[in-house]
Amino acid sequence: MDKISVIVPCYNEEEALPLFYAEIQSVMAKMDDVAWELCFVDDGSTDGTLAHLRRFAQSDPRVRFTSFSRNFGKEAAMFAGFEMCTGDYAAVMDADMQDPPSLLPEMYEILRTGEYDSVATRRTTRTGEPRIRSFFARMFYRIINKISNADIVDGARDFRLMRRSMVDAILSMGEYNRFSKGIFGWIGFRTKWLPYENVERVAGETKWSFWKLFLYSLDGITAFSTVPLMLSSLLGLICCILALIMIVVIVVKTLMFGDPVGGWPSMMSVILLLGGIQLFSVGILGQYLAKTYLETKHRPIYLVRETEEGVK
Repeated sequence: MDKISVIVPCYNEEEALPLFYAEIQSVMAKMDDVAWELCFVDDGSTDGTLAHLRRFAQSDPRVRFTSFSRNFGKEAAMFAGFEMCTGDYAAVMDADMQDPPSLLPEMYEILRTGEYDSVATRRTTRTGEPRIRSFFARMFYRIINKISNADIVDGARDFRLMRRSMVDAILSMGEYNRFSKGIFGWIGFRTKWLPYENVERVAGETKWSFWKLFLYSLDGITAFSTVPLMLSSLLGLICCILALIMIVVIVVKTLMFGDPVGGWPSMMSVILLLGGIQLFSVGILGQYLAKTYLETKHRPIYLVRETEEGVK
């Protein structure tokens, strides 16, 4: 009998968890020819999320949970879930019901054919999402696909069902700065994309503000592309060439027309432009150095305070 592990990162999902648990139980009852394992990861929640997980684990032997000592972020929670799970297949999904559990039977049947290693979901619509946020999201997917070798489909969700071999490949990438959407694409494997219309949260509020998403996108770009470093080098080269051209123009103009270089405003504009380019390039370099600095510390990706077996 195949075993499916469902990994559910949770951060302040007190309202949504009972609804999600009821829905996933309904799906598991329909797929009674499969063994199940529910791996909940409490990402340092400050509400009643952990209390729900304790209750689920006490009444259902299929439920396991890990509770972090603080909020480490969704990437750390997903990685913890991958380390927890023991199934032949593993699914990653959110507790807010934006990843419909009802899709799991179809995803499992696709994998059983043996043609694919994972079935991933992508939103075909962004109903309920602010337009400006949708615009920048689409721009991000276009940019990162052009400047990196991480194949990320527009509208891709973290919700996917994958074979154990793919889970093991993800675990082999133990980097501290994680960007799972890029990792899923980078490791390869044959993926079937399953489109569906956007579903709004059943309860609670999103934890992803525009600023957090922007920083997350920068993490993705720096994790899977060195093009920004090449861009800063190219800008420096262009500025050097322009400076040499301007020197020649000024010298020739002075020798031929005796017209000294004038114009304090124009001089200040050039200084500010070059200073801005330098700071921009140093900022790009600083992002990569910061990531390298964090990796060399070899800090754990997360710290566990409690599991279904008790407090650590």
